[in-house]
Amino acid sequence: MCSRHLKLRKFAIGCLGLSIICSMNIGYASASKVDADSSSEGKPKVAIIIDDFGNGQKGTEEMFQMPVKITAAIMPFLPTSHRDAEIAHKRGYDVIVHMPMEPKTGKASWLGPGAITTDLSDSEVRKKVEAAIDDIPYAIGMNNHMGSKITGDERIMGIVLAVCKERGLFFVDSKTNYRSVVGLVATQKGLPPVNNHIFLDDTHTTSHITKQLREVEMWANQNRYCVTIGHVGKTTADTLRNRIPQMQGSVEFVGISDLVKEKWGWNASPMLPSNNQ
Repeated sequence: MCSRHLKLRKFAIGCLGLSIICSMNIGYASASKVDADSSSEGKPKVAIIIDDFGNGQKGTEEMFQMPVKITAAIMPFLPTSHRDAEIAHKRGYDVIVHMPMEPKTGKASWLGPGAITTDLSDSEVRKKVEAAIDDIPYAIGMNNHMGSKITGDERIMGIVLAVCKERGLFFVDSKTNYRSVVGLVATQKGLPPVNNHIFLDDTHTTSHITKQLREVEMWANQNRYCVTIGHVGKTTADTLRNRIPQMQGSVEFVGISDLVKEKWGWNASPMLPSNNQ
């Protein structure tokens, strides 16, 4: 991994930890295709989103061997962005754009290519979102990479969500900012107000991720569904593979699109061409 992308990875993890501390939802916040578990009808649904595909990081191949459907959040314009989207699609995973967005603290230059920052004009924001969607094949949604500053900016999020709606994508608020306006703006634009409930690996240890997965299971059983976000990495992948079979007795693992369709009746109606088919 080049030093630039290593810095991006380290900064993203650090910023994620800081964001979660101040968040309202602390701690919550080529093989064949995976098959749906037909025996789990009626069980609470869990959608696992794995961020930071696209850069060939350790754990990428392990994430592609999950025994259940997950959602691959892929950063645009990186060395393995296209490859990861193709593999994820062939595996039957959902693919979403992991959109780099300016955080409240830290250097915006560490975000990676194509990042949205608050100094951009309306037209510049629109062009960046459109370019990111065009760069990720099979994308059916989007979530934010970092972005604690942008997700609190109503002007910018209005543009981001307008483009998502035009392209037939929904947006998942990663909840790196407890004052996020994403849910409000999404509702105003007729998009489902989808957000993350629990971060799995804000601390990268097996014991912590195991504890978070127990929280996921409890949240899902209390609320009938749970959206959880983890990151590409061997520890997260290994812990998921060990814990998923133990959880399948009480929850069903689904792609984020399955959950959005069931919970909000989402039906993508793109007004402009997209490459997400």
